[in-house]
Amino acid sequence: MEEVINLTGCTGTVSQLNYSGSTQNISSRVYKAMGFVLVHAGAGYHSESKAKEYKHVCKRACQKAVDRLRAGAMALEAVTAALIELEDSPFTNAGTGSNLNLCGDIECDASIMDGKSLNYGAVGALTGIKNPILVARRLLNEAQKGKLSAGRIPPCFLVGIGAQQWALGHGIPACPSEKMATKFSLSAYRRNKRKMEQAEKLETVYNPSKRRRQSSGTVSEIMVGHEEPMSASLDTVGAIVVDQEGNVAAAVSSGGLAMKHPGRVGQAAHYGCGCWAENARDARPYSTAVSTSGCGEHLMRTMLARECSTAMQTEDAHQALLEAMQNKFIGSPFLASEDGVLGGVIVLRCCRCGEDQSSDNFQALLVEFLWSHTTESMCVGYMSTHDSKARTHISRLPPGAVAGQSLAIEGGVCRLGVTD
Repeated sequence: MEEVINLTGCTGTVSQLNYSGSTQNISSRVYKAMGFVLVHAGAGYHSESKAKEYKHVCKRACQKAVDRLRAGAMALEAVTAALIELEDSPFTNAGTGSNLNLCGDIECDASIMDGKSLNYGAVGALTGIKNPILVARRLLNEAQKGKLSAGRIPPCFLVGIGAQQWALGHGIPACPSEKMATKFSLSAYRRNKRKMEQAEKLETVYNPSKRRRQSSGTVSEIMVGHEEPMSASLDTVGAIVVDQEGNVAAAVSSGGLAMKHPGRVGQAAHYGCGCWAENARDARPYSTAVSTSGCGEHLMRTMLARECSTAMQTEDAHQALLEAMQNKFIGSPFLASEDGVLGGVIVLRCCRCGEDQSSDNFQALLVEFLWSHTTESMCVGYMSTHDSKARTHISRLPPGAVAGQSLAIEGGVCRLGVTD
């Protein structure tokens, strides 16, 4: 069903991606529901020793989404199901197992966007809620109901204690932060805290300004260690979905950077930065969905999710994403002062296809799906409603490539067809 093609490029090099075959019809069998999901377990560093766990959680997330799609659910419900599975895994930096901040607390960010209605919901620096994506989804749903009493505009983005109180008031149960922490996240916090304290003692004498920057929660090599670089700061998990009607949805969730300052909100909650979903309409021939991961500050300053969605409206999706990652991210003037630009995206675009696209008897979707990253690695999984199981892959930069200065891009194409 899918063709997966590899492409690796470096900054300043625009490579041409050619398909090695032709897209094939799935089957003549009648399917009452169809759809496709692509998920990621963060862009950062994925050790070989934990590769099995990362892949396994991506498989489970894909399966949860596909189960919903097969039951006839819309994209929004399916993408939420995938995110809950990703948040519940102790191996991901979202929900359970999230990074701890400077004070040893867990504060999560999440957002979700519906490509059909263009509605959006997000939470930032949220504590005491096991699945932040449920709060973001509920915010989106409540906003769709219209104005509140006295003509007040319903919120689409809440943070901190206000977000927690709103969630509890809308029936989402509380979960103590200590129950969301894992042995791994607690161990990483204690190790990072010791390294940071040692580094600050030395830097107080030689570079006081750098000491202040370390305390603000900025990522540094001294904090993440050498055994598994960036293992403590894998960011944002996410998913993107297209359903049987061609609607798209996208979602992201994150525990944020390790040792971040309390109250810091990353790209996972920011509009146009963490996720984007927009159905085809008017001058937009393609429906697109995007979910990002990596260093939140880099992703926020470039609004990468929305930039990639806009780029996908050109004819060649692979070339468009390559150029977007090079020009709008690695080479962005907004990040000119950065030594390395760290991030990753998953993208899908789809359109109706067939000889007679207006016919009710022929409904087919052509789905192109891609992922790209400038980090050392990125773990992804994907599955259609016609597949018996999900496919997973840990994409890595080629040997010798420098993280933050080079990129990898891979992807494939899937045709979902229904004939009556």
